[in-house]
Amino acid sequence: MADYQITCITLSGSKSHDRITQVGNASVPWSLSTAEAVKRIDAKTDTFYVMDAYGRRANVGVVRPAQGLPYLRTFADSVWTDNLLSLGSC
Repeated sequence: MADYQITCITLSGSKSHDRITQVGNASVPWSLSTAEAVKRIDAKTDTFYVMDAYGRRANVGVVRPAQGLPYLRTFADSVWTDNLLSLGSC
């Protein structure tokens, strides 16, 4: 199982509701669509994470709302958070 650090995101063009469409790492570099990252997490073939300014890791998981598409969100200290939205653009 590969473990990937996410350092950047690409958002949809929607002003009313930003949606992450791609995740990646500008240093390595690599990028994946959100749908592909969800697929890899579900298949347990890859894991993804972000690091905060203090060097703490937050794992990335899949959230499945009652309506709508699954999306990525970070999970740290037993809490779902929006750390991905604080990352820079890919």
